[in-house]
Amino acid sequence: MTATTATTGGTSIAAPAAAGASRPGTAASRAAGVARVLVTGVGGVPGFDLARGVLARGHQVVVVDAEPLAVGLALPGTTARVVVRADDPRYPEALLALCRELRPDAILSTVEAELVHLVALREALTGLGVRTWLPGCDTVLACVDKARFHQVMTGHGVPGPATWLPEDLHLIPGPMPLVVKPRRGQGARGVHFCADPLQAATLCELVEDPIVQQRVTGREFTADCLVDDDATASVVLRYRLLVKGGLSMVSRTFADPAVTDTVRRALTALGMVGACCAQGFVTDDDRVLITEVNARVAGGFPLAEAAGADLVGQLLAGLFGRPVDHDRMAYTPGRTLTKYIETLSTADRGLS
Repeated sequence: MTATTATTGGTSIAAPAAAGASRPGTAASRAAGVARVLVTGVGGVPGFDLARGVLARGHQVVVVDAEPLAVGLALPGTTARVVVRADDPRYPEALLALCRELRPDAILSTVEAELVHLVALREALTGLGVRTWLPGCDTVLACVDKARFHQVMTGHGVPGPATWLPEDLHLIPGPMPLVVKPRRGQGARGVHFCADPLQAATLCELVEDPIVQQRVTGREFTADCLVDDDATASVVLRYRLLVKGGLSMVSRTFADPAVTDTVRRALTALGMVGACCAQGFVTDDDRVLITEVNARVAGGFPLAEAAGADLVGQLLAGLFGRPVDHDRMAYTPGRTLTKYIETLSTADRGLS
């Protein structure tokens, strides 16, 4: 089973696009403008939907995940492979070996832990004819490390929640709503809420490599973004109306110049390039706070496309060195996305 999406605006419903068929990689297919794209993390919602989006544009797709039972490995019309996890010392060589075998033209990763490896392997991948479109190492590290991210945002005047490391809890000015989470975690795993520094200190003993932040309330949003090589950023805003396990299950596009400006300031501060997503809050007193930025597409990015933005198409343009047409990233506010469960019945592909 996998989460999939329906989008609505008024009474209209947009069904997901059907996946196209994949063909063996040949010189003829490449000459016809058909690329072979390797998409990682297809057991997760971002990777699954991204693989389907690339397929829908007529390209060949290699789907990759560390879990042999990952749902994306069962996508029809794809070439599926299992790789070791990104935290396995064998990962860099395993990825290069896979690229030598299948000769993809490009890689799109949706797994944070892989990004540092991909940046370090950029030269080796280029030598194999494999394109990536990622920011530099410092940017990737700031995105995966919440303490480092807070330092970058603070240093550039981008507003965000107050943040403390465990050794700095004595600096918290009295009881207040707090959240304790893994410093390098993702989604909602290992996230705990408490009401004062003493409780936070106890939770820090239970969470691996923790960080403590002031709990923010208000309207939570995600910005689906695409930043070209000239640092021009398109930003598609959506409210996270229903969130389960860190994944936005129901969201709605909106427009707000102040939010768009703050998101762009965060992207500039990081030196972001390529596809990414930012999260934050519009507080009850209308302050805009940025809580994180990820150097990958978000799980709810299909709403950006349903609202009119050509996110996958322009991501592929930038990935292959063509100009990004930001006019095609325009979108309609008021569109709603709802994720639901879809069941795939597939033959055994013999993956292990």
